[in-house]
Amino acid sequence: MKEFYWRGGNFLPWINIYATGALMIYFLTYRYRKHPWRVFWIGFLSCGLLELVSGFGMDIIRNGNRCWDYNSEILNFGNIGGYVCLRSALFFGLSSLLLIYFIIPICFSWAKKMDKRVFIVIGIFLCSIVLIDKFYNLLFARIFSLPRAYDVYKNLGFHFVQFK
Repeated sequence: MKEFYWRGGNFLPWINIYATGALMIYFLTYRYRKHPWRVFWIGFLSCGLLELVSGFGMDIIRNGNRCWDYNSEILNFGNIGGYVCLRSALFFGLSSLLLIYFIIPICFSWAKKMDKRVFIVIGIFLCSIVLIDKFYNLLFARIFSLPRAYDVYKNLGFHFVQFK
């Protein structure tokens, strides 16, 4: 990869499939947190399946305009239609361990140390930012013919992966 491309359909740097995967990992594996191998395999399989189903579904919805394609990447062993490969699924399994054993405990620690009202305000604020960004780009920009994230980034000179 020689150039950076802004990905996703949002103004801010998050991609919805990763957020969905993180929530899925949390809800599917948190009760198994005393068993790292279970956490790994559940994350590996569930996120691999999420990537496969999402990639296939978006390919159908977008008439062949794919959001990602592992066919042309190196180390794509176990590639299934370019939607998922063993390397990406292994990364998701390792990311599951990072999420359950590092990131979530830090968040819980912060939550315990903070005033409950402050924590709730911060949580509502962060969720609001994400939802406003998403609803703006998915609905409001289309309904009211406003510039979407990729229009703004294109005008600023960023390379942006555009999906119609």
